Amino acid sequence: MNDRKDLIRAYKETVQPAGIYVVRNTVEGKLLLGASRNLPAGLNSQRAQLRFGGHRNRALQADWNRLGEDAFIIEVHEELKPAEGTREVRQEDLEALLALVIAELQPWGKDGYHTPPHGDP
Repeated sequence: MNDRKDLIRAYKETVQPAGIYVVRNTVEGKLLLGASRNLPAGLNSQRAQLRFGGHRNRALQADWNRLGEDAFIIEVHEELKPAEGTREVRQEDLEALLALVIAELQPWGKDGYHTPPHGDP
């Protein structure tokens, strides 16, 4: 009985990696970037939403349906380490990193599934 409780406690105390993930359309080269404080869960969530046809990005879902799962890679793009002296990544830091990566890669139009910032084509 204690073994089970110990396993549950250890699981809850385990800090999951946080960072940026990418859903990559390998046929057309389009990207969807996202951030998660728990990357394994974030990757699984993206995959499940697409497999069950309920992804909130309709263009990505349409391409997934048209091209099939084998045309996509869902992977970690970049991990973010917690600030020194802390156990978890702050949401603000994660959002800032995501904004930087999106600005760098510009995944909109023919290159991705994001909406361009105001003023861009």
